[in-house]
Amino acid sequence: MLPAIYDFWYQTFEAERASGHQGWAHACSFLNLFQYITFRAACAGLLAFILSVIFGPRVIRRLISLKVGQPIRTADEVHKLAELHGGKVGTPTMGGVLIIGSVMVSTFVFARPLNPFIAVCACTMAACGLLGFCDDYKKVKEKKSDGISSRQKLGWQLLIALLAACFIYFKKEISGFGATPQQIADGLAGYRLGSNSIGIGAVTFPLFKIAIIDLHWMVIPFFAIVIVGCSNAVNLTDGLDGLATGTTISVALSYAFLAYLAGHFFLATEYLLIPHNRYLGELAVFLMALVGACFGFLWFNCHPAKVFMGDTGSLAIGGALGTAAICTKQELLLVIIGGVFVMEAMSVILQVGSFKLRKKRIFKMSPIHHHFELLGWHENQVIIRFWIISIMLALFGLALLKIA
Repeated sequence: MLPAIYDFWYQTFEAERASGHQGWAHACSFLNLFQYITFRAACAGLLAFILSVIFGPRVIRRLISLKVGQPIRTADEVHKLAELHGGKVGTPTMGGVLIIGSVMVSTFVFARPLNPFIAVCACTMAACGLLGFCDDYKKVKEKKSDGISSRQKLGWQLLIALLAACFIYFKKEISGFGATPQQIADGLAGYRLGSNSIGIGAVTFPLFKIAIIDLHWMVIPFFAIVIVGCSNAVNLTDGLDGLATGTTISVALSYAFLAYLAGHFFLATEYLLIPHNRYLGELAVFLMALVGACFGFLWFNCHPAKVFMGDTGSLAIGGALGTAAICTKQELLLVIIGGVFVMEAMSVILQVGSFKLRKKRIFKMSPIHHHFELLGWHENQVIIRFWIISIMLALFGLALLKIA
């Protein structure tokens, strides 16, 4: 919305300057601020935080009145963990609607909603959030910890991810397909890495200043795997008060920084040698809105939590982060920056695989944050230490940009 106001102001300002007449546009010269992505990204984060804090209590009261308390697994299912988490019974879930709502409003106000990168990330977030909402609703309605079946959930996730992947692959402003060779060479469409243009199918990593491999159309299933994997990894991480929320902040902040750098020709192509797309900087506004919304949600989600994000929030956040990683052409870097999410997902995979193959468990319980709880760590210790790990991994991932 505000970028559209800036565009109107700029046209009027230029017309006034050409005519030599100073009107309202000269008097409102402060509107020039809205051309800067950094300013709009900061404002989006601040607005999302304010919206979350203001509407948080109302949303929580509404969820309580609707009796959407989080079902907790029984002692027969989780044994000692049921004692540790017994106090969480009845805590309202579906709080992810607060995060999604704050992000969407802030993005609409401060970003250009029709920007292809904004559009695909916002739509993926909304679609995954709707799937998570349906899952949470079924859990609450049936008073069980099991919602939509794993097969159904995975099927819908794959459909959403494939639609997002196809949009990214075929949208010419993103991929460069459909643009003229000269436009691609000039960086007006598609990606540039150093002095060379690369296709949307190229897979990159900061340590290698050239594309590692070009998957061509096979990149579509690769993109889908990234989105589904990230969505489920965040979902698995959301098992302790504020754990997924705090981890999301460091990951989203890192990718906001990456999007801003990748959207600037000189910084991307001459200094850092990372993939560049002229439309990509705008994505930083969306990601900073996510950062602000998570800070606001953490106000109520920190231990002891007054509300849980539920699958409504975790699936939505994971879908948005996975899509953002694809848009910045830093899919592999997500393994480092989102290392805590990867660690949580891998702990489940290893635990299940070990039990099926050897009938033995590697961890006391998976995901791995429950393992440390059962080792005697207090919940706050697990949460804060995982936050620290997440911040360190994010810093390390960003440090790789300038190596070599």
